[in-house]
Amino acid sequence: MASNTSKTARASVRAGQAGQGGALSVLGEFKYVIPLNGGKHAYVRNLTNGKTAHLRTDSEAFIEEIRVLAAAGHAAKIRAELNTLNAAHPGDGWDATEKRLVEAGVFEA
Repeated sequence: MASNTSKTARASVRAGQAGQGGALSVLGEFKYVIPLNGGKHAYVRNLTNGKTAHLRTDSEAFIEEIRVLAAAGHAAKIRAELNTLNAAHPGDGWDATEKRLVEAGVFEA
């Protein structure tokens, strides 16, 4: 008996089931840092636990949240996001935020 689902739908279901063993599968663009209040605060979206934290960008909590993400293998993407934020909003201090993270050793492997 033939199935009523399309090849695309079946492939999507298979892809979803393959990721159930603890692996993470994300389709599309995912932003880790969402700027707020002229760069003074940010939402930090954590893929590892599914939570979004509202943090001051000059706080220790922000550094630790980024450290967790960097340790999970997202360091290059986060640095690219910070550079993009700095280019888009040069007066918001994203270069200083990145410098604080580098000085704290967040991006070191």
